[in-house]
Parts: sequence; structure tokens; C-alpha cells
Amino acid sequence: QVQVVESGGGLVQAGGSLRLSCAVSGRTSETHVLAWFRQAPGTERDFVAYVTWDGGSRYYLDSVKGRFTISRDTAENTVYLQMNSLQPEDTAVYYCAAGAVLSNIRERYDHWGQGTQVTVSS
Repeated sequence: QVQVVESGGGLVQAGGSLRLSCAVSGRTSETHVLAWFRQAPGTERDFVAYVTWDGGSRYYLDSVKGRFTISRDTAENTVYLQMNSLQPEDTAVYYCAAGAVLSNIRERYDHWGQGTQVTVSS
């Protein structure tokens, strides 16, 4: 089994920054890629970014490119999402996910955290 636990959400003003963390434990060898998704009220859970454990691949949603950075610490089995220049439209519950297949499709991810709320005020 793989466990995924997010932390680091909160309330920030527009233009501010937050860093989300995601600790992955258990049978991490079964996972190849770590991703962040987000879900605003009344909307689908959308892809934000992914990174592979070896760091060889990264991919971002167009609207966060240049503002968000995904990274990983293999020694700590942790993935981060540094979010800068936050805007009210970034408000959502952010979920970390671990999967075996490189993808930006949420159905391809088998292991999910409980989510962390990010609220950006205008």
C-alpha cells in the first residue's frame, strides 16, 4: 500500500506564495510519477503538474507555467509544489497523487491524499 499526505495549504492574498508538501510512504517503489491536482467547488478535479521520481520529466498546466514549480526530494520521499504569484482563480483543494504511469489524467493515479485547501483572496 502507498500512503500520500499533503500539507501546507492556507489563506494568502493575491500575488502571494505558498508551498505545498506531499509525503509519500509505504510501497513507493510501485510509483513512478507524483502529481498535483486541484478541485474548485462545483468543478472537476484538474491536473496541475507532475514530476517523476527520477526528475527526468515535469509537466505543467498551461495556466500555472512560470508561476508554479514542482520538485521532489527522493531522500525524504516528498514532492513539493511551490506556488508564486497566486491569483483568486487558483483557489481550490489541492490533491497529491502517486501513480505508476506518466499521465495528466486523474484516472491514471491510484493513490491520493486527503487534500489541502488553498484560498487566495483578492
